[in-house]
Amino acid sequence: MNKRLFVAGLPFSSTDSDLKDHFSKAGVITLVQIIIDKFSGRSKGFGFIEFEKEEEAAKAIEMFHETDFGGRKLIVAEAKPMEKREFKPRSGGGDDRRGGYSDDRRPSFGGRPKFTRGGGRTGGFRNDR
Repeated sequence: MNKRLFVAGLPFSSTDSDLKDHFSKAGVITLVQIIIDKFSGRSKGFGFIEFEKEEEAAKAIEMFHETDFGGRKLIVAEAKPMEKREFKPRSGGGDDRRGGYSDDRRPSFGGRPKFTRGGGRTGGFRNDR
């Protein structure tokens, strides 16, 4: 049965093949997955490795936990199933969820800005208050 490990402390420049090469000393690897940030496209510094046998996974933990890999200290542990997270809506906006400003939180310039002819240094915007 396959055994999945969690690996943290990965250098941001490391690739799946770098990780596979490094951990293959412990046994046969069936899966390597480095988690990538969807916005930046960069590694998040952690990932998962799946070994063919449980004994190989235990050997990998023993061999590589708290060792140096690319200038960073690795944390290697047994992967746990992801816990289900509850959806909690963001607060704010009042009960009617209209959004925007409430009457007591309007901008301090007193409503709509007043525009005048001639621009001057203010660029045509004049704040009476």
